[in-house]
Amino acid sequence: MAKQRSRRRRGPRLLDLPGIWLGQHWQTALETLGRLKENPLPSAMTVAVIGISLALPAALYVMTDNLRTMAGGWDQTAAISLFLRFETDDTHAKRLSQDLATWSEISRVHLITREQALEEFRALGGFEEALEEITKNPLPIVLAIYPTPTYSTPELLEGLQDKLLKLPEADFARMDTLWLQRFQAILDLVQSGSLLLGLLLGIGVLLIVGNTIRLEILNRRIEIEIMELVGATAAFIRRPFLYAGAWYGLLGGATAWLLVTISVLLLQQPVSRLASLYRSEFQLSGLGFAATGVTLGASVLLGLIGSWIAVNRHLRGAEPQ
Repeated sequence: MAKQRSRRRRGPRLLDLPGIWLGQHWQTALETLGRLKENPLPSAMTVAVIGISLALPAALYVMTDNLRTMAGGWDQTAAISLFLRFETDDTHAKRLSQDLATWSEISRVHLITREQALEEFRALGGFEEALEEITKNPLPIVLAIYPTPTYSTPELLEGLQDKLLKLPEADFARMDTLWLQRFQAILDLVQSGSLLLGLLLGIGVLLIVGNTIRLEILNRRIEIEIMELVGATAAFIRRPFLYAGAWYGLLGGATAWLLVTISVLLLQQPVSRLASLYRSEFQLSGLGFAATGVTLGASVLLGLIGSWIAVNRHLRGAEPQ
């Protein structure tokens, strides 16, 4: 019986150690969160600054993502609109469209007859009185040219346009995708700027968390000295400060998500009103599941890194004299 009691007093079994380790970390995380609640105003100000810093690049990402989605519908427009001479009839135009569809540079050709063009023009609205005065359809036949992906560059499109203008039936042509390519280039520039802004603001978050943890270390200097005197390890002393940085990052990331979501909801009605003027509909999208996970993960990581830097730098100065 004495041997059995001595075995029981030796300590926890090896299989119990992971549970004990997780329990200690969970307890430290809850205690750290409780410390943040004890100082609501300073904690809320720190979280708000972190949230605003992270919300700016996140809002730029949401803006460019919605603009790319909107431009995705514009990709369906023809690259070149070939306007035929007025004396060209529908039969001749249909035969020409079939011939052009066999070209290696062209993926497909869509024929827009005079009647279809007039109906589209009438559907735009605002020209009802002028159309009533028209006795003869003045619109020409249009061939919407869709090139193959290999001929979608501006240089090749210009060469294809010059080739099409040499046709005897061609009157003039218009390139419809150059503005879209310029728009995509502007979006790429905005996206690069948002990444740079996110990097700069991420450094700002590191400084904010690091300074906050530094002040907390100074306020708990005596407590840290007592823990070192009783033999506490550096990892044990460092643990609550790391969790404090993680909480600041997590709450800041959640605040950034909330700010972006509220902004999207507030802008949805004006965007819908603007889209209705163009007889269209567009639904704004916020931060998706993946983007939300990246935002929260990055914010927690920034909080951990900032607190780690602050602890490693200032914990050495907290050694007992």
